[in-house]
Amino acid sequence: MYSISMKTATQTIGCVDSATEILGNKWTPQLLRYFINEEAVRFCQIQDLVGGINPRTLCARLDQLEDAGIIVKQTAETGNRSEYRLTDKGRDLMPVLQTMQSWSDKYPSLQTS
Repeated sequence: MYSISMKTATQTIGCVDSATEILGNKWTPQLLRYFINEEAVRFCQIQDLVGGINPRTLCARLDQLEDAGIIVKQTAETGNRSEYRLTDKGRDLMPVLQTMQSWSDKYPSLQTS
């Protein structure tokens, strides 16, 4: 049987489920950080910037972000290439990433020296 405080704790922890669902994938925060300063990003740009990600994995992560309504895929103005842009929902996620970046700058590694 749960106590009242246990139920409250569970509800409080549950409030991060949506963000964790998006940011919990291995590459997703690294992919999204490129949208902080760029309005539109092409697949090859993301692949070059992230480095080490398999193209299939990148494609799958971008599809997941698109399905979640975080990014939208559009045909670039050049006409023969696609680019990805943040949706309003994606822009609302950027402060979370910026806070994660600040924390990572302050505590650069989980490994002890």
